[in-house]
Amino acid sequence: QVQLVEFGGGLVQAGGSLRLSCAASGRTFSSYAMGWFRQAPGKEREFVAAVSWSAGITYYADSVKGRFTISRDNAKNTVYLQMNSLKPEDTAVYYCADRGRPPTHLMGSWLAHSWEFDYWGQGTQVTVSS
Repeated sequence: QVQLVEFGGGLVQAGGSLRLSCAASGRTFSSYAMGWFRQAPGKEREFVAAVSWSAGITYYADSVKGRFTISRDNAKNTVYLQMNSLKPEDTAVYYCADRGRPPTHLMGSWLAHSWEFDYWGQGTQVTVSS
């Protein structure tokens, strides 16, 4: 059973930065990718970014492209989300997720849906003040 634990949320002013971490335990060799999603109050959960474990290929939502960077450390089984130039609209609970199944396509938009991921962390709050 894969377990995911997020760290690094908090309160930051607009224009500031935060770095989220997600530590994975129990991951198998078939695990394909890790992703970050977020959910603001009253809104649906939305995709933020994903990275493949083996090749480190990344994919981003348009709303965060150029501001957020996802990366992974295979030795530590940890995925990071570096968030720069934060905006109040980035305020949400951020979740990391693991896709334990092999991919059906090359890294891309097909992965930007919560049903493509199998395991979820408990979430960490990110609040950006204006």
